[in-house]
Amino acid sequence: MSFRIDESATEFREIDRFDGGVGWIAHPDEEMQRASHALAIDGEVWVVDPVDADGLDDLLAEFGDVTGVVVLLDRHTRDAEAIADRHNVPVYLPRIFEGVTDEIEAPVARFSDELSDTGLEAHTVVDNRFWKEVALYDSENGTLVVPESVGTADFFRAGRERLGVHPMRRLTPPREELGGFAPERIRVGHGSGIETDAAGALEDALENSRRRAPQAYARMAWQLLPV
Repeated sequence: MSFRIDESATEFREIDRFDGGVGWIAHPDEEMQRASHALAIDGEVWVVDPVDADGLDDLLAEFGDVTGVVVLLDRHTRDAEAIADRHNVPVYLPRIFEGVTDEIEAPVARFSDELSDTGLEAHTVVDNRFWKEVALYDSENGTLVVPESVGTADFFRAGRERLGVHPMRRLTPPREELGGFAPERIRVGHGSGIETDAAGALEDALENSRRRAPQAYARMAWQLLPV
């Protein structure tokens, strides 16, 4: 299994549409299924961990005016700079991020416990020298956005899991960081989101992560075999 990542997208696949936003996968054939999201709050659109694509601005315009571009994982800068520059808005980074500003030639704004004045709660999921990750939670509509620690792409899941813990976190799943949420829906950085019984899918992923680790790693090894 190769993790080829294209540099440009001429089309995208829409995912995760609901009243409060929409998501898209810019390269539908990509194994890692990099997903991006737009969250709409009072006519303002916040673009999260975006991968750019032709026609994207038309999709965003359905939900309002772009107010900011948000990066939730320190290595998910993706096309944040290009989209922020195009809409003349800042790139919003969690305060725990270090060095990320060196990769972004656009105005940068920082946030801690709340994303600007949106009401979106920011919760640290990982904070170490190798991995810094923040989740967003909308307590009004129950939307939880987790960019990396959990996902729905094949790379993340074992067996019939609907949501899986990242392979590097299988043995130390983020139970304390994410276990307190009972979301109505989950948005992830790799794959389509969870719309039905999201709280159950999250609980299952966290509680059974270690037990299913051998199955997950065996699946990865099989996929990595040359064809």
